[in-house]
Amino acid sequence: MALRNADGGLVETPIAKRKLSDHVLDRLKAMITSGEYAPGEALPSERELMVRYGVGRPAIREAMQALANQGLITIKHGERARVRPLTAKSAVGQLDLVAQLMLSASPNMVENLKEARRFFERGMVREAAVKADAADLEQLQRLVAQQQDALDDAEAFVALDRQFHGKLAAISKNAIFDAVAEAMLGWLHLELDEAARRELAAEYARIVERLKARDPDGAEAALLRSLDLAEG
Repeated sequence: MALRNADGGLVETPIAKRKLSDHVLDRLKAMITSGEYAPGEALPSERELMVRYGVGRPAIREAMQALANQGLITIKHGERARVRPLTAKSAVGQLDLVAQLMLSASPNMVENLKEARRFFERGMVREAAVKADAADLEQLQRLVAQQQDALDDAEAFVALDRQFHGKLAAISKNAIFDAVAEAMLGWLHLELDEAARRELAAEYARIVERLKARDPDGAEAALLRSLDLAEG
């Protein structure tokens, strides 16, 4: 970008100097994305990297932390950093903190998320009505039974609720759907009294019945009733 001085002449904006850690970050990222270091493999030690790049420990540590924040490596105290296996869930999981901050700052975004979840899960349950096999249906039936046993335990019921919806998404065999479903369930907080939990468990039982009958319309209708109950 060029600016004009007092005489009207063009003056080029000085190029900002980059920190040493930024240069180290670029090189480490290239090592990972090129496959030089495979998922699960340990990166060189801090001392080795200091010698290789001719920089101090702070630059190495800052670059490593940036890689960890981007979800590319895992750092454990006393161990060498390792390349993190890249999955749909780990990628979507990087949005967790930002999503939680956004939702807490804006009530409208909570409603948007509920609407997005409703749109998403309608497709998931219809997909499940077509793709669910005997093992899938048995697992869903088992989760419904466990919910019935946990009606007086709100925390256990909510955990089973998440498993039920997660299983519906997993039936699609699509890693992106699975990851998005898990993320949205984690961003929403479910609070139900015992009466609502009882009604919700009954709707989940109806969803499973409609899935067994290969009835997408019926499964979707039961799902929408369950979301109405869950969202109060």
